[in-house]
Amino acid sequence: MALRRVAIDTYRENVAYLHRECSVVRAEGFQALAKIEVGQNGERHILATLNVVDDANLVGVAEVGLSLEAFAQLGLPEGAKVTVAQAEPPESMGALRRKLSGERLRPQEFLGIVRDIAERHYSKIELTAFVVATHHNELDREEVYFLTDAMTQVGRRLDWHERPVVDKHCIGGIPGNRTSMLVVPIVAAHGMLCPKTSSRAITSPAGTADTMEVLAEVELSIGKMERIVRQLRGCLAWGGTANLSPADDVLISVERPLAIDAPGQMVASILSKKLAAGSTHLVLDIPLGPTAKVRSMREALQLRKLFEYVAHRLGLMIDVVITDGRQPVGFGIGPVLEARDVMRVLENDPRAPIDLRQKALRLAGRVIEFDPDVRGGEGFAIARDILDSGRALAKMRAIVKAQGEKPFDHNAPPLATQWFEVTAPVEGVVTEIDNLHLAQIARQAGAPKVKGAGVDLFKKLGDPVARGEPLYRVYAQYPADLLFARRSCERATGYRIGAPSEVVEVYTEF
Repeated sequence: MALRRVAIDTYRENVAYLHRECSVVRAEGFQALAKIEVGQNGERHILATLNVVDDANLVGVAEVGLSLEAFAQLGLPEGAKVTVAQAEPPESMGALRRKLSGERLRPQEFLGIVRDIAERHYSKIELTAFVVATHHNELDREEVYFLTDAMTQVGRRLDWHERPVVDKHCIGGIPGNRTSMLVVPIVAAHGMLCPKTSSRAITSPAGTADTMEVLAEVELSIGKMERIVRQLRGCLAWGGTANLSPADDVLISVERPLAIDAPGQMVASILSKKLAAGSTHLVLDIPLGPTAKVRSMREALQLRKLFEYVAHRLGLMIDVVITDGRQPVGFGIGPVLEARDVMRVLENDPRAPIDLRQKALRLAGRVIEFDPDVRGGEGFAIARDILDSGRALAKMRAIVKAQGEKPFDHNAPPLATQWFEVTAPVEGVVTEIDNLHLAQIARQAGAPKVKGAGVDLFKKLGDPVARGEPLYRVYAQYPADLLFARRSCERATGYRIGAPSEVVEVYTEF
């Protein structure tokens, strides 16, 4: 059959399209959602989930169509002759069924599952079954170690041939928490190797890669990334081109829409990516708060112990820090707004958000203390000196230029053209801020796809407000997005106004 590229983004899933009148469909008895194998000469092949179509404009009767993901993975030109056949079930299906039954799996069984996932042998239904099974039948700490190790083994693993290779990561859930874009230039200016690969947002208003993309190119080849890191001691790149822990990228495609973020899966996802990127030392940020991912100190301490156990088994030095997650960090939520905040901190601008500056300095200080020549407790002062002296700004400018600079002025950021403000209904003090609701508003306004969309905060916890005073401004590029965001704000502002004594206190290590 002739191969056809079908311009449909199926996001991390291989999908094939055959016409209902195709002789192969009739002869083989193919049905929609069946698994088929598409290949050439027994050398190149992929497995894909079948969709049966009736429109010859999409796929002709003598053609097999492949979605964008599947077409790129097969790597053959359009029009190439390929064969289509029933696919054999993935070898690891037996292990998956045992996990669905609540059984404990061995290391080789996790490795088989992870390899099949990375090679796109699982359909979305089968992926969902694995995610739900490991969530419902919670993994014990040994199984989390087995899964993390398997995810690290499958895919590329970088080796920088030196120690320490440092990184900083946050488990997520806090809007505007763009500390990595400050930690990397500070730590790199200190001379430590910090090859930062980050993800794009899936359900949040911005990821580190989305925000860095406002300033520079982030889709770097492995070769270019290595050259930049060798020369400048750091980078801020998108991890999608590096093929680091590829099974994790596939699993995330079903975890996020299901809003499943089980502790075991979270630990395996984060640590496998860091190990694959060649990190030897990691500072991990666990925000704690009423609307954060982790909402009790007991839960935070349990998660910290699990991270420490798995990291130790895999030879990764880890420093887990529990931080204040009661509210967004910084003023901006959305790529352009967050890039503005980052650059103002780097330039020591008086308008820079103090909470973003202080948190980034504390995290950078913890990373710097991995340096064997730095005594414990001295990291914060070293990080502050690097930032205040302008060395961090110079390093960031060098990284941005090396990756491919884009024009950006934090004094006139390219924000979306339509906006509205949300005001305080009563006089008082800001006592609570809902991270989840503000993130949802920013996404409904168009972030992160529209870089200039998002939410700009005017008030933080403990700030006094008068009745009718603006709490935040919402930016959107399109009328429909503006309407969606406005309706969310009308249902709830995400702010609670009360007396100073009502401010929720959360103990953290900062």
